[in-house]
Amino acid sequence: MVLLPGWAILPGWAADIALVGLMTDRAMIVVDGGKRQTLSVGGPGVAGVRLVAVEPGAAILEIDGKRRRMQIGQTVASAAPAARPGLVLAADGQGHFFAAGSINGAPVRFLVDTGATFIALGAGDARRAKIDIAQGVPGLTMTANGMAKVRRVRLASVKVGNITLHDVEASVHENDLPIVLLGMSFLNRMEMRREGTTLTLTQRY
Repeated sequence: MVLLPGWAILPGWAADIALVGLMTDRAMIVVDGGKRQTLSVGGPGVAGVRLVAVEPGAAILEIDGKRRRMQIGQTVASAAPAARPGLVLAADGQGHFFAAGSINGAPVRFLVDTGATFIALGAGDARRAKIDIAQGVPGLTMTANGMAKVRRVRLASVKVGNITLHDVEASVHENDLPIVLLGMSFLNRMEMRREGTTLTLTQRY
Protein backbone atom coordinates (compact mmCIF):
# COMPACT_ATOMS: atom_id res chain seq x y z
CA MET A 1 0.00 0.00 0.00
CA VAL A 2 1.27 3.49 -0.83
CA LEU A 3 0.44 6.21 1.69
CA LEU A 4 0.46 9.92 1.00
CA PRO A 5 2.75 12.07 3.18
CA GLY A 6 1.20 12.47 6.60
CA TRP A 7 -0.77 9.22 6.43
CA ALA A 8 -0.36 6.56 9.08
CA ILE A 9 -2.06 3.22 9.66
CA LEU A 10 -3.48 2.82 13.15
CA PRO A 11 -2.02 -0.16 15.09
CA GLY A 12 -3.79 -2.81 17.15
CA TRP A 13 -2.87 -3.62 20.75
CA ALA A 14 -2.45 -6.51 23.17
CA ALA A 15 -2.82 -6.67 26.96
CA ASP A 16 -0.52 -8.38 29.50
CA ILE A 17 -2.60 -10.33 32.03
CA ALA A 18 -1.08 -11.56 35.31
CA LEU A 19 -2.74 -13.92 37.80
CA VAL A 20 -1.73 -12.56 41.22
CA GLY A 21 -4.18 -14.07 43.73
CA LEU A 22 -6.64 -16.92 44.30
CA MET A 23 -9.57 -17.54 46.64
CA THR A 24 -12.22 -20.25 46.75
CA ASP A 25 -14.28 -18.87 43.89
CA ARG A 26 -12.37 -15.74 42.95
CA ALA A 27 -9.14 -14.72 41.30
CA MET A 28 -7.19 -11.48 41.24
CA ILE A 29 -5.59 -10.31 38.01
CA VAL A 30 -3.51 -7.34 36.93
CA VAL A 31 -3.92 -5.99 33.39
CA ASP A 32 -0.97 -4.12 31.87
CA GLY A 33 0.59 -3.47 35.26
CA GLY A 34 -2.47 -1.65 36.59
CA LYS A 35 -4.43 -2.12 39.80
CA ARG A 36 -5.51 -5.54 41.04
CA GLN A 37 -8.97 -6.53 39.85
CA THR A 38 -11.09 -9.34 41.25
CA LEU A 39 -12.98 -11.82 39.09
CA SER A 40 -15.72 -14.13 40.34
CA VAL A 41 -16.48 -17.53 38.86
CA GLY A 42 -19.20 -17.00 36.26
CA GLY A 43 -19.20 -13.27 36.93
CA PRO A 44 -18.62 -10.34 34.58
CA GLY A 45 -15.29 -10.07 32.83
CA VAL A 46 -12.55 -7.47 32.93
CA ALA A 47 -10.61 -6.42 29.80
CA GLY A 48 -11.91 -9.44 27.90
CA VAL A 49 -11.03 -11.86 30.73
CA ARG A 50 -13.57 -14.05 32.58
CA LEU A 51 -13.02 -16.52 35.42
CA VAL A 52 -14.34 -19.99 34.61
CA ALA A 53 -13.04 -22.03 37.57
CA VAL A 54 -10.50 -22.06 40.40
CA GLU A 55 -8.13 -24.99 41.00
CA PRO A 56 -5.39 -25.51 43.58
CA GLY A 57 -2.72 -22.95 42.64
CA ALA A 58 -4.31 -22.14 39.29
CA ALA A 59 -7.34 -20.65 37.56
CA ILE A 60 -9.18 -21.41 34.35
CA LEU A 61 -9.62 -18.11 32.56
CA GLU A 62 -11.44 -17.27 29.38
CA ILE A 63 -9.27 -14.79 27.49
CA ASP A 64 -10.47 -13.37 24.17
CA GLY A 65 -13.05 -16.18 24.06
CA LYS A 66 -10.50 -18.98 24.58
CA ARG A 67 -10.04 -20.93 27.80
CA ARG A 68 -6.60 -21.37 29.29
CA ARG A 69 -5.17 -22.56 32.60
CA MET A 70 -2.95 -20.06 34.39
CA GLN A 71 -0.87 -20.71 37.48
CA ILE A 72 -0.60 -18.07 40.15
CA GLY A 73 2.17 -15.62 39.28
CA GLN A 74 1.94 -16.39 35.56
CA THR A 75 1.61 -13.62 32.98
CA VAL A 76 0.24 -14.02 29.46
CA ALA A 77 -0.43 -11.65 26.57
CA SER A 78 -3.96 -11.61 25.21
CA ALA A 79 -4.33 -11.87 21.47
CA ALA A 80 -4.35 -8.50 19.81
CA PRO A 81 -7.90 -7.68 18.71
CA ALA A 82 -8.47 -7.09 15.05
CA ALA A 83 -7.33 -3.56 14.43
CA ARG A 84 -10.06 -1.40 13.03
CA PRO A 85 -8.96 0.11 9.73
CA GLY A 86 -7.88 3.72 10.11
CA LEU A 87 -5.53 6.38 8.86
CA VAL A 88 -4.25 9.82 9.67
CA LEU A 89 -4.50 12.67 7.15
CA ALA A 90 -2.37 15.82 7.22
CA ALA A 91 -3.95 19.17 6.31
CA ASP A 92 -2.64 21.22 3.43
CA GLY A 93 -1.67 24.89 3.78
CA GLN A 94 -5.32 25.95 3.69
CA GLY A 95 -6.47 23.42 6.28
CA HIS A 96 -8.08 21.03 3.78
CA PHE A 97 -7.72 17.26 4.01
CA PHE A 98 -7.12 15.43 0.74
CA ALA A 99 -6.84 11.68 0.29
CA ALA A 100 -6.15 9.35 -2.61
CA GLY A 101 -8.57 6.48 -2.94
CA SER A 102 -10.87 4.66 -5.30
CA ILE A 103 -14.53 4.18 -6.16
CA ASN A 104 -15.48 0.78 -7.53
CA GLY A 105 -11.73 0.24 -8.08
CA ALA A 106 -11.25 3.41 -10.16
CA PRO A 107 -8.66 5.80 -8.63
CA VAL A 108 -9.96 9.19 -7.49
CA ARG A 109 -8.80 12.06 -5.28
CA PHE A 110 -11.03 12.91 -2.34
CA LEU A 111 -11.54 16.11 -0.38
CA VAL A 112 -12.92 15.49 3.11
CA ASP A 113 -16.12 17.56 3.33
CA THR A 114 -18.26 17.23 6.46
CA GLY A 115 -20.74 19.68 4.93
CA ALA A 116 -21.62 17.28 2.11
CA THR A 117 -24.43 14.85 2.88
CA PHE A 118 -23.19 12.26 0.40
CA ILE A 119 -20.06 11.46 -1.53
CA ALA A 120 -20.31 13.79 -4.53
CA LEU A 121 -18.61 13.13 -7.84
CA GLY A 122 -18.74 14.44 -11.37
CA ALA A 123 -19.95 12.67 -14.50
CA GLY A 124 -16.42 11.86 -15.70
CA ASP A 125 -15.42 10.17 -12.45
CA ALA A 126 -18.72 8.26 -12.45
CA ARG A 127 -18.05 6.92 -15.95
CA ARG A 128 -14.55 5.80 -14.98
CA ALA A 129 -16.03 4.02 -11.95
CA LYS A 130 -18.55 2.28 -14.26
CA ILE A 131 -21.55 3.73 -12.42
CA ASP A 132 -24.84 3.36 -14.25
CA ILE A 133 -25.98 6.95 -13.87
CA ALA A 134 -29.24 6.31 -15.72
CA GLN A 135 -30.36 4.02 -12.89
CA GLY A 136 -29.85 6.77 -10.29
CA VAL A 137 -32.67 8.70 -8.65
CA PRO A 138 -32.89 12.27 -10.01
CA GLY A 139 -32.59 15.10 -7.53
CA LEU A 140 -31.25 18.59 -6.84
CA THR A 141 -28.42 19.76 -4.63
CA MET A 142 -27.17 23.16 -3.58
CA THR A 143 -23.66 24.10 -4.73
CA ALA A 144 -21.58 27.27 -4.58
CA ASN A 145 -23.01 28.14 -8.01
CA GLY A 146 -26.64 27.47 -7.07
CA MET A 147 -28.86 24.42 -7.55
CA ALA A 148 -27.50 21.55 -9.63
CA LYS A 149 -29.11 18.41 -10.99
CA VAL A 150 -27.75 15.15 -9.61
CA ARG A 151 -28.46 11.43 -9.67
CA ARG A 152 -28.52 9.57 -6.37
CA VAL A 153 -26.68 6.25 -6.68
CA ARG A 154 -25.10 3.61 -4.44
CA LEU A 155 -21.40 2.86 -4.82
CA ALA A 156 -20.33 -0.78 -4.65
CA SER A 157 -17.07 0.12 -2.90
CA VAL A 158 -15.24 3.20 -1.65
CA LYS A 159 -11.62 2.87 -0.53
CA VAL A 160 -9.51 5.44 1.28
CA GLY A 161 -6.14 4.23 2.57
CA ASN A 162 -6.83 0.84 4.18
CA ILE A 163 -10.51 1.64 4.81
CA THR A 164 -12.99 0.05 2.42
CA LEU A 165 -16.76 0.57 2.68
CA HIS A 166 -19.43 -1.06 0.56
CA ASP A 167 -22.85 0.13 -0.59
CA VAL A 168 -22.22 3.83 0.05
CA GLU A 169 -24.72 6.47 -1.07
CA ALA A 170 -23.47 9.14 -3.45
CA SER A 171 -24.68 11.89 -5.75
CA VAL A 172 -23.42 12.18 -9.32
CA HIS A 173 -23.43 15.65 -10.91
CA GLU A 174 -24.30 16.16 -14.56
CA ASN A 175 -20.98 17.90 -15.19
CA ASP A 176 -17.43 17.10 -14.19
CA LEU A 177 -16.17 18.15 -10.76
CA PRO A 178 -12.53 19.02 -10.04
CA ILE A 179 -12.44 16.58 -7.11
CA VAL A 180 -14.62 14.00 -5.37
CA LEU A 181 -16.15 15.19 -2.09
CA LEU A 182 -15.87 12.65 0.70
CA GLY A 183 -19.17 13.42 2.38
CA MET A 184 -21.06 12.16 5.42
CA SER A 185 -22.41 8.99 3.77
CA PHE A 186 -18.82 7.79 4.23
CA LEU A 187 -17.71 9.85 7.23
CA ASN A 188 -20.74 8.88 9.35
CA ARG A 189 -19.22 5.40 9.52
CA MET A 190 -15.96 6.75 10.90
CA GLU A 191 -14.69 7.97 14.23
CA MET A 192 -13.14 11.35 13.40
CA ARG A 193 -10.60 13.07 15.62
CA ARG A 194 -9.03 16.40 14.72
CA GLU A 195 -5.77 17.33 16.42
CA GLY A 196 -4.09 20.43 15.08
CA THR A 197 -3.22 19.81 11.44
CA THR A 198 -4.08 16.11 11.49
CA LEU A 199 -7.38 14.27 11.08
CA THR A 200 -7.69 10.67 12.25
CA LEU A 201 -10.33 8.47 10.63
CA THR A 202 -11.11 5.10 12.22
CA GLN A 203 -13.76 2.79 10.78
CA ARG A 204 -16.67 2.15 13.18
CA TYR A 205 -18.65 -0.35 11.04
